[in-house]
Parts: sequence; structure tokens; C-alpha cells
Amino acid sequence: MVTTVSYHDDPRYVTRPGKGYDGVVCVSYGGYYGTGVLLSDGHAILTAAHLFDERSGTTGVTFETQSGIQTLGAEKVFLHPGYDSGGNNDLAIVWLDGSAPTDADRYEIYRESDEVGQEFTAVGYGRTGTGNTGAAEDNDDYIRLKADNRFDADASALKSYLGSSMAWTPTPGTQLVADFDNGKGANDALGQLIHRSDLGLGPDEGLVAPGDSGSPAFLRGQIAGIATYTASLIEGSSHPDVDNRLNSSFGEIASWQRVSAYQKWVDQSLRAEYQDAPTKPADVKKEVVEGDSGTTYAYFLLQFIGVRSNPDEILSVDYATRDGTATAGSDYIAANGRLNLYPGENEAAIPVEIVGDTTPELNEIFSLDVFNPVGGSFGEGVLKLTAVRTIIDDDGWVG
Repeated sequence: MVTTVSYHDDPRYVTRPGKGYDGVVCVSYGGYYGTGVLLSDGHAILTAAHLFDERSGTTGVTFETQSGIQTLGAEKVFLHPGYDSGGNNDLAIVWLDGSAPTDADRYEIYRESDEVGQEFTAVGYGRTGTGNTGAAEDNDDYIRLKADNRFDADASALKSYLGSSMAWTPTPGTQLVADFDNGKGANDALGQLIHRSDLGLGPDEGLVAPGDSGSPAFLRGQIAGIATYTASLIEGSSHPDVDNRLNSSFGEIASWQRVSAYQKWVDQSLRAEYQDAPTKPADVKKEVVEGDSGTTYAYFLLQFIGVRSNPDEILSVDYATRDGTATAGSDYIAANGRLNLYPGENEAAIPVEIVGDTTPELNEIFSLDVFNPVGGSFGEGVLKLTAVRTIIDDDGWVG
């Protein structure tokens, strides 16, 4: 990924290890490959369901980080239960069979519903090419690239304008579309087709290509979209594609699954896989053994003991880890985000990864702060709750 305005070796498109995209991974399955992205828990990859459609084989997830290249397998793969071949609900979660590299970036999902009109950064391992020539027929090797674009519309807006000339029907509110602009009105696909005029972002612009299926679109550093398909559309005399071929060239569009619409499925799918996660205060373990390698979880339990004013209300809090004697990056992996309690839920665990090593050291502590409650309160005058965990060293005496 991606087809870009100029050639892919332009530094603006390069994603060197250590520059913030090391959690974007290459996902292989059944002789086919796509892209995925590491979620905040460090054990799960979010990608596209169609990578696993009508194929068989084993799954490989390849990380490219400052510590090198590492490939992990999959313990499980979950397809969204509503996935269909028309591009709806095209999401999958790959549960890794081991810990992700500790230097791989972890990402929160985007939870707001204001994506349309905003610029995003797309990152993936798809075929390279330019807007004028389209994607290459094949790549000699996999290159992780990035480019920017803007979410122009909800995909259902296309259907409302194009009707039967559009062969598929996106579920309203679940897909986002962007076009590949070159600054010319004649190739402004969504301007031509649905009157959403935008001539693009100049040389920073790009579009997903084959191999980018499942790749993330980042908005404010969070996962706002998962790439699903590209299309070259015609409506009457309007055919904005610069070369009249489906090859990710100027004038084509792409669609991303709108992750904010699927946050409940993502959250609850992950929670179901957390081993030994507490479900009541008596289950909470305030000490966790470090281990020798990889990562293990320390859990924090959030519990709501009030009564919802509306049974369909989603409750939420924000959270962030904080160093004590333990240091983020070496002793544990920093975590921050928002935890939702969905209708019918009154508790959920927040996992924090503890980094294993074989270096003798003292036991260490770190904290998790919880703040910004929505739908409830911590009590009169209380703005923040803090819990502490102790990392127990198991490597011998410290002299």
C-alpha cells in the first residue's frame, strides 16, 4: 500500500520501524495476503473477514519493528457474524498464538461518529503504484507505506444516488468512502457522482490497493476504518476513473468498515478471550508474576453498581496507566483509552500487559487512573479513581 500521487519511494509515504506504525502487520492466509492492525490489548489483530473467505490454510501475522521481523500464528480467527460477500460487516479478529513484540505499536479504536469530512492516514502492505498508472500487477516484496485521504461520505450515500447502477448495498452507518483525487474536477469521483466535491490533499493523497484489504485508516492515531474494497463507478456521462480500469488509480473510490459502528462487537469479542479475567471484586489479583518473556496480563476491574437511567445507555470511563517504580516500555506496556459498558453489562476488565524478562530486580508497582465517567459518577466530589498493581519479580535475588 498504497497507490500514491508520486512514486512510492517518496519519503512522505515511507513507514520506517519506530515511527508509529509498527503495529500494522502483514496477514497471510491460504496463499493470499492482506494487512491488519494490532489492537490495544496486544494479543489481537483487527483485519477484513474476506481475507478468510472460501480459503483454507494457516494464518501468519508478520510484524516489522525495530527489533526485526517476526511472524506469529493464530490461535483463533473470529469473523463478524453478519459478514456477507457484498462488503457488509467485513471484519475479523485474529487472536495471536503468542505475545506481540513489545515494541509493536498498540492502537485504540476510534469511538466517535464524526469521521465524515476528516482527514485520515491509511497504512498497509498492498501493491505500489501511482494515481496515473494504478497499482502494479504484482510486488517483488511487501512494503508498508502510508498516505492520507479524507472520508467523503457514508457509503450508503452512494447507493441513494446511484441506485441499481451500484451492484451492492452498504448498510447505512457502517462504511466510509473516500476517492483518489488529483486536483481535477473531471476525476473527482464523489464530486461527480454524489456532489461531494473535494479535489484532494495534493501529493500526500493515496488509495488502498490489492494487499491492503484489512488495513487501518487512522484518525487521531486511532483505528477509524478497516479497508474493504475499491471501485470504479459510472453514472450516466460521469466516469471519473482516469484510465477506466479497476486498479486504484485517480478517480476511483475505496470503502472502509466504520470501526466506531462495531465497537461493541470488537470490545466484547476481546473480553471473551481474556483468560482468568476477574468478574467480581473478590477475583481481582493485585499482584502479577512478571514471567521470563513475552507479556502477561494484569487486570483492573471496572464495576457499575448504580441504576441506568435508560437501560439502553452505554456507560463509559477513560483510563490511563501511570508509572510508579515500574516503568512503561520496560516493565509494562502503557495503556490508555475508553472502556464502555454496554446495555446488560455492569462490569468489565481492563488488561495491561506486563513485560517478562530474566533480569533480577525488585518488585515494582504501577497505577491505573480512571476518569471522565459518562452515565454515572464516582461519588460526590470524586473526579478520579486509582488502583495499583505490583509486578512480582521471579528472577532471583537483587544484590
